[in-house]
Amino acid sequence: MKKMGKKPEFIHGLRVTDEETLDIVKMILAGKINGDIVSKLGKYGGKAIGLSGKSGYLIEARKKIQYIIKDNEKIEVDLGRVGEVERINTELIDILLEKKYMPVISPIGINSKGEAFNLNADIVAGDIAGAINAKKLIMITDVNGIMEDVKDPSTLFKKLTISEIGELINEGVISRGMIPKVEACINALNKGVESVHIINRKIPHSILLEVFTEKGIGTMVVRD
Repeated sequence: MKKMGKKPEFIHGLRVTDEETLDIVKMILAGKINGDIVSKLGKYGGKAIGLSGKSGYLIEARKKIQYIIKDNEKIEVDLGRVGEVERINTELIDILLEKKYMPVISPIGINSKGEAFNLNADIVAGDIAGAINAKKLIMITDVNGIMEDVKDPSTLFKKLTISEIGELINEGVISRGMIPKVEACINALNKGVESVHIINRKIPHSILLEVFTEKGIGTMVVRD
């Protein structure tokens, strides 16, 4: 946005996605980043196909209604073209997986009028995982997982349940940017995923270490 001379707009700390911002989102997510991931998967022998949620109406979305509390009053705020998932149509994913292709999906949704929406990538991942009956969802981030003290890696929680996460949020242990991440974990579990794993991308072979070792390296979240 800075390169294109576009200044981000916020309402009460929440980012607004206007038409120009959405164009940038589509260009970067569905274009550059998606293409880069597909290319890297191909470089290492993978068969990948780049898609966005608009492809074949894969992600049907609606405008997100957002509220804030101000002076003890609930107020609706308009965040523009920010959306939320209404339905995942798995037909295209099923076809690609049957042919051994890896779908790389940008989190852009579309409604029945053909209008596009910017979606939360973590929530979309959980919705897709649930829709295709995935056993595991692995969320790759830049921290080791959920920790009691973010500055002390030894306080990593290796396994948590949904109710335990609720307690940690209430206690303030889980806060700020980790809250949307764990909400996405809970969303995925409620949609049928057996376990969700939050791992650090900076650790070499992090996915293999989490999935194929007894101890793992991140935080595994499961239903109660």
